[in-house]
Amino acid sequence: MRKFRTGSRRAAVPLSVVLAVASLAAAGCSGGRTGTGTSPKAPAAKVSAPPVHAGVDYQLGGAYTPPKGVSVVSRDHTASPARGLYNLCYVNAFQAQPGAEGEWDADLLLRDRSGKVVMDEDWGEAMLDIGTPAKRARIAEKVDDWIDTCADKGFDAVEPDNYDSYTRAPRGLLTAADAEAFQTLLARHAHARHLAIAQKNTLELARDRKRVGLDFAVVEECGQYDECGSYVDAFGDHVIVVEYTAKGMKRACAGWGDRISVVRRDLDVAPAGHERYVRETCDRY
Repeated sequence: MRKFRTGSRRAAVPLSVVLAVASLAAAGCSGGRTGTGTSPKAPAAKVSAPPVHAGVDYQLGGAYTPPKGVSVVSRDHTASPARGLYNLCYVNAFQAQPGAEGEWDADLLLRDRSGKVVMDEDWGEAMLDIGTPAKRARIAEKVDDWIDTCADKGFDAVEPDNYDSYTRAPRGLLTAADAEAFQTLLARHAHARHLAIAQKNTLELARDRKRVGLDFAVVEECGQYDECGSYVDAFGDHVIVVEYTAKGMKRACAGWGDRISVVRRDLDVAPAGHERYVRETCDRY
């Protein structure tokens, strides 16, 4: 079982930063250290996004029998899809799993100006260097293998995590354009394998989602941070919300629970039967 960290991967980004980054991305800011620019628009997807306003379960901490009323499930790519449901396949696309940096070529790990590997300290994950077209292509080869696994197992969509990792890198090492260019590669491959692809969090890039080729959003704590409406503006009702607090769940349900898919999970996304397991729907709010 692969190692998952406790709690949300999302990073709270001030609104001023969101707007500034979005403006740069829309204008076609430099594509990293080589100035390659953003990728061209991805081909139109012939895939099916998850049903909207559906019963959803987020099972990244371990697969279990989905509760009654669930029609959409997210599981890790090492797990199997739930029979008869719409299944999302999770991959950690922009960072290495904790302790797994040795599985990547050394030059594909992002390094600071002193040569030290840049870590997402909150999660103990080495960041991947998506700053040049050549490195993006090599990293995508590995992630594409995971996407192929998802398709071969019968998943319906892929959920690449840490799209926003560039916001946690030291200033000047990665850009929004780098993230979008890499995500575009993943979107093209997912679509070629007849998988829909999600944007995970990363509100500052949501308005570029059609150009990048993203079909729906998986959002952590948009109720907690009052961001659900902005994701709906970008994706319509094709938004899946995962909240971790009663406060966030109440806000998400009150504002959007009649339109989009909303679920509350525990911070460990523990499997049913675990002492920390929590799963709630808007029916309770």
